[in-house]
Amino acid sequence: MLIRSLFRAGTLLALSLPVLAAPVATLFKDPNCGCCGKWAEHMASQQLPLHSEHRSDMAAIKDKLQVPDKLRSCHTASIGGYVFEGHVPADLVQKVLREKPAIRGLAVAGMPQGSPGMETGVKQPYQVMAFDAKGKQWVYATR
Repeated sequence: MLIRSLFRAGTLLALSLPVLAAPVATLFKDPNCGCCGKWAEHMASQQLPLHSEHRSDMAAIKDKLQVPDKLRSCHTASIGGYVFEGHVPADLVQKVLREKPAIRGLAVAGMPQGSPGMETGVKQPYQVMAFDAKGKQWVYATR
């Protein structure tokens, strides 16, 4: 009887772990922006589903989440305690969530053609910038 109870408890714990491990993921976006939804689809296709919150106060959201002015784009995501601004590729989001660097987040300023959610057939090189809570910024990756 004890072994069966331990087995059940272990099974329940194992089944609940993926749910507990999933980071809280919210996308803040203007309801009229199409590329924001395409970026969310890109994220979901890479096992990073987002809860979308339509907001008209995007500047206030970006201020609250400490996104530097020069790095701002059309949408902002909060995932696992990090901020992802604009069209950041999912593999870099996953890398940050896995490695947990001492940064506030990553950003792709503007809306570069060819970045996730901005697939138009034209590929424009762009930089993915890291930033910290004090406003320091540096190149994290080039795409």
